[in-house]
Amino acid sequence: MPPEADGPQVLIAGAGPVGLTLAHELTRRRVRVRVIDRADGPATTSRALAVHPRTLEACHQMGLADALVARGRPVVHFTVHLRGRQLIRFDTNYGRLPTAYPFSLMLDQVRTEEILRERLAGLGVGIEWGVELADCAPCGDRVNAELRRDGRSEQVTVPWLVGADGSRSTVRERLGLRLVGDATQTWLNADVVLDADLSRDSNHLVHTGSGTVLLVPFPDPGKWRAVDTGYAGQGADPETVRRRLAGSLARGLGRPVAVSEPTWVSVFRVQQRMITAMRSGRCFVAGDAAHVHSPASGQGMNTGMQDAYNLAWKLADVVRGHAREELLDTYAAERIPVGGRLLSSTRTATALVALRNAVAPVAMPVGLSFLKAVRPLKRRVEHRIMAGMSGLALHYADSPLTYGTGDGAAGVHPGHLVACTEQDVARHPGLRALRQALTDPRWLLLLFADDGGAAELALRYGRAVQIRTVIPHEDEDGPALADPDDALRQTLGVPPGGWALIRPDGYLAAKGQRSGTTTLTARLQALHLLPEDTAPGAGDSAGRPAPDGTRRGVTTE
Repeated sequence: MPPEADGPQVLIAGAGPVGLTLAHELTRRRVRVRVIDRADGPATTSRALAVHPRTLEACHQMGLADALVARGRPVVHFTVHLRGRQLIRFDTNYGRLPTAYPFSLMLDQVRTEEILRERLAGLGVGIEWGVELADCAPCGDRVNAELRRDGRSEQVTVPWLVGADGSRSTVRERLGLRLVGDATQTWLNADVVLDADLSRDSNHLVHTGSGTVLLVPFPDPGKWRAVDTGYAGQGADPETVRRRLAGSLARGLGRPVAVSEPTWVSVFRVQQRMITAMRSGRCFVAGDAAHVHSPASGQGMNTGMQDAYNLAWKLADVVRGHAREELLDTYAAERIPVGGRLLSSTRTATALVALRNAVAPVAMPVGLSFLKAVRPLKRRVEHRIMAGMSGLALHYADSPLTYGTGDGAAGVHPGHLVACTEQDVARHPGLRALRQALTDPRWLLLLFADDGGAAELALRYGRAVQIRTVIPHEDEDGPALADPDDALRQTLGVPPGGWALIRPDGYLAAKGQRSGTTTLTARLQALHLLPEDTAPGAGDSAGRPAPDGTRRGVTTE
């Protein structure tokens, strides 16, 4: 049975932060979605807390960052304690990682989801709670799925399906995709209120003698997430957990600590697993359905939201007829290596947080004292911590969508994120204009000279690509982008008269010397983009013309 002409173009299983991000970005690009979740309603407890800078940069493009920051708590330090001593406090070092969000934002996952749901509702999309995806099977140019609600079964056919349905993903299971990896230590999470003199702009790692407790501040006064890495099956009832945490923290901090009864407790195995494929036909998986990480560096939700952000613009370009379906092959080509690198870094973070080596209590004070005394070394370590945790150092240099390495060249290298600090935005009109331009959901082609080809390119590719000529003076009445102090060109490292092409997710795809409309057209086509005169119908997922001969779903951006 073919999909209904006015039905959803993408069925999304899972209404957590990954599914909501995907739904928001597809809807923002005028793709019809249906979002289902097996749960009876929104989550009331938060597995994840940290929203890292790379995710916040994406949320800025989505128009959500201000709302998130307003409700969260920025954290800019990491403090280590042992036997009543503060051994070291690591600060942030974003010197080579430009961002407008130089912090990790502590915000309950529940609140992150609330903000996403509110914005989706404003776009006319609701969540169907209590609806379980029981089965799915890709079949040519469609997906057949079985949904269950209140014991009743519904058979649906949709053009595309995305499983954002968590670590026990039905979509992953039905597609025959396997999580590969291991599960090692058993940890305990507890949400508690502490009466402790601890700075709340820092995470705190407290060595307790038999293990560690990682404390992460909630936005709420006095509330902390306690991650007990020394848990060994001593019981998980609230009073037992409260007493254990009070004793452990008192030993590590060298003073009594009043601990409230936990409002939430979770005992879990630390897992490091990922799949080796993220697509089967017209079905995809994202987030925990594709990879499961240790909570040590707070990467799980962030990686999942970035999966969704990567997939959304590619799927929208294909669904709307702006790109060939080959573009979708780059989703796994880009995100599987990212998942692999994150598994490696989170294994390291897990070992460092747990500190189970017997000599740690002796060696740690010596090593950290030396590190604290050698300021340049400490700053290098802080940069490495930020590079690994923030997500800003993740790149797509090896992606099929990246052209040129940029080795030895100035500015942003192809495959790397285009971002700038708040100070740069305030000082430089060109960077301020760029930041605003990146909120447009299309690709961005910047021309630092116009030989008359900009209008032709806009006519043929304007539905998929925002084409802006960069000029050295203000142009209030036109579409040109002003860069009077040349800061934008120099930041990107584009030669005079050259061009730069930025993907919809903010990564630089290519840059070069201006060489005419023919060369740029060839570059856009090599990236699977279709000119308007050859693009199939945007609303017809099979790429066929509508019965009346018109292109379906064509709208003016």
